[in-house]
Amino acid sequence: MPVIDTRSTAAGEVLQTSQRRPSQRRPSQPVSGPQPGRNRIPDGTDPNEGEEGEATTDVTQAVIESAPPWLVSMVVHMLLLLVLAFWYLEPWFPNRIDLDAVFSDEVGMQLIEDTLELPSLEPIEITDTAVSIDEAEIDDPLAAAPDVPVQVPEALRSSSPKEAPSIGLALSGRSKGRKQVLLNAYGGTEVTESAVRMALEWLARNQRPDGSWSLMGPYQNGLPNENRLAATSMALLAFQGAGYTVDSGKYGKRVARAWEHLLRLQDADGNFFQNGISSHRLYSQAQATIAICELYGMTKDEAFREPAQLAIDYALKVQAPEGGWRYVPGQGTDTSVTGWFVMGLQSALMAGLEVPSPALARISEYLDLVTTDGGSNYAYRVNNGARISMTAEALLCRQYLGWAREDPRLGRGVDEILRNPIDWERSTNVYYWYYATQVVHHMEGKVWQEWNKVMRDSLPRRQVQTGREKGSWDPTGDRWGHQGGRLYMTCLCTYMLEVYYRHLPIYKYRVQ
Repeated sequence: MPVIDTRSTAAGEVLQTSQRRPSQRRPSQPVSGPQPGRNRIPDGTDPNEGEEGEATTDVTQAVIESAPPWLVSMVVHMLLLLVLAFWYLEPWFPNRIDLDAVFSDEVGMQLIEDTLELPSLEPIEITDTAVSIDEAEIDDPLAAAPDVPVQVPEALRSSSPKEAPSIGLALSGRSKGRKQVLLNAYGGTEVTESAVRMALEWLARNQRPDGSWSLMGPYQNGLPNENRLAATSMALLAFQGAGYTVDSGKYGKRVARAWEHLLRLQDADGNFFQNGISSHRLYSQAQATIAICELYGMTKDEAFREPAQLAIDYALKVQAPEGGWRYVPGQGTDTSVTGWFVMGLQSALMAGLEVPSPALARISEYLDLVTTDGGSNYAYRVNNGARISMTAEALLCRQYLGWAREDPRLGRGVDEILRNPIDWERSTNVYYWYYATQVVHHMEGKVWQEWNKVMRDSLPRRQVQTGREKGSWDPTGDRWGHQGGRLYMTCLCTYMLEVYYRHLPIYKYRVQ
């Protein structure tokens, strides 16, 4: 039954009512009034004799004990709701923005068109003295360079008495820092660089245990006849074009093994070609010459100087009386083989090796004979009709041999190239595109933008994206694909996509 206790506090009279459970009753004792020992606190004092604070505590405790369970539950839940409300309302706006990046041909093209298109390359002036020491014009671009009051890094010095317009520095765009600058300046993109990486991966997968490459396979569209010298030289040019040498980068060991193989082939005269189809002989020799001269120019390793100079000496020894080269050493000349040797000699000049001027003058004399219209269009051989592929190759030779950018003959030839753009549907000819890409790149400006806009989109789109041949280009349908095969096709396409940094544009970065 209810028990009523009345106690006095400093604030007045408080009435406390409590309901005892039956199990808490003690029938043997009185129900009301103070009980001996029942209401004592642990120290043995009587609560009726305590301080006012103790009385107040008893009242609060009694109120809590007498509260119904639903009230206690409601208070607890209200407190919980308040805590949750403060926790939820704080981050109304997220502090992070999540973006989904998707790589595809379409996205790549959109980035190219909207982000990386340069309105004009003409105003670009790069004044870094490590790249361009002196940009004044000279009468003879093949003359020896005079002393200049600039400290050039030892790796970029040249000791040749007959130096090219861009000695050593022409290859410096392949270094990591300059590569990115040149990509940005001349319209390269992540799409083009991704295609180069995929191509190099394909080449790496197909390298033979002895360090060489093969034109026959083990990939699809191999050739029926072997030429490991040509295959290995072309593969090395792709790796070196991206900046990889025998002691640098991801592919350094592969490049070193390839060079161990090639240098075993070179004889005392500087000749690399030991066996194979006779018509391949000087093509292959010229490609190996370019590669060894580039390697020396990039590394300045004395171990490669002698093999490079031997290759140049051999090239000069077998130069035909007409001024160029063809299939048999010292006999006959055509524009195709001659173009490869011009690049070999130019690579030697870039590296600071000795190339006598009379040999270069004889090449110019041959080109004068093979032009069909006074210098703008060129034939494969003397008295043949003009071919667009030979025009592009000969114009590149003219650029390296000293023609000025403003030469009207060069300008008309470039116009002819632009009338024959890259077009996979109409006529696939990567040999022509390879030389044309270099010519127009050296011209820079609007003509380069026009050519590059098509090239940087169409080449990656035609690259194999899946399967065993991922990273390569299918030679089916190409003008010379049946004679070059998949490796040839892949290497030339890779060279084109490396053009942004492979060689510095000769009219802007002229060292004197």
